[in-house]
Amino acid sequence: MNIRKVDTFSGHRDSVYTIISDNTSHGFYSAGGDGFVIQWDLNKPDLGNLVARVGVSVYALGLEKENNALWIGQNYEGIQVLDIAGNKIEKTSKITTDAIFDIQFFDNKALIALGDGVIVVMDIASFAVQKHIKVSNKSIRTIAINHETREFAVGDSDCNVNIFDLEGYVLKKTIQSHGNSVFSVKYSPDGKYLFTTGRDAHIKIWDVNDAYGMVLDIPAHLYAVNDITFSPNRTLFASCSMDKSVKIWDAVTFKLKKIIDRARHAGHGTSVNKLLWTSYENQLISCSDDRMISVWEVAD
Repeated sequence: MNIRKVDTFSGHRDSVYTIISDNTSHGFYSAGGDGFVIQWDLNKPDLGNLVARVGVSVYALGLEKENNALWIGQNYEGIQVLDIAGNKIEKTSKITTDAIFDIQFFDNKALIALGDGVIVVMDIASFAVQKHIKVSNKSIRTIAINHETREFAVGDSDCNVNIFDLEGYVLKKTIQSHGNSVFSVKYSPDGKYLFTTGRDAHIKIWDVNDAYGMVLDIPAHLYAVNDITFSPNRTLFASCSMDKSVKIWDAVTFKLKKIIDRARHAGHGTSVNKLLWTSYENQLISCSDDRMISVWEVAD
């Protein structure tokens, strides 16, 4: 496997906490500690477009495709919704005075993970809060939706992963999964496995069809594992960590294939916070506390 650093995007003035696709193969949004929300194009790496500037840090973005709207989680200030076509903020709601860690969509609902241990369910059309689900005494850090089983998984700072039914939001199972905060939960593209990561530096893999029995526990990094993402062809997955590295894994054997770090590939100098694997020339994007966004070409 060959790894090549293609580009570095600079434009943020503070840590970059999140990156999400803009629903094209070559574009994405980033946000971070400076409150900037920037749209980037892999075809034009030097031309970032500042689409929003909020007064507080942003951990979470969500692209609501049906209405072509970008949901921005303003920490301690609630949600702003950007009308992408009109390039203007069209809705705001102070649903919380806590941090917002994740935003996911299913059907016509938004699931929002809060720092006070609550999941807020909002109706997209009316932009109204429909339900508060108290999950934990500590932060809800991450949400993943399984479209195959119509469930969603929630990771929290109480070390647990909770599985809910999407229809009635009923708690189906609690997995005492990690030795510390759970930072990322992701279902495999086929919905058969749940991958979880945490401050304990482990990646754990659970069998959805075996009542979430554990398949594997991987001591994956030196420090907290912040995120994982899957390659477009589903054969690989990548993890990123507070140890400044990105690692590439085989999605079938779960074996490590490559390490991307500062020494080997001029990688990040501080914690790597989020990943996005695009179909554009199989490029993997990473963002970091070093204020930089790096683009990697991954070739088998």
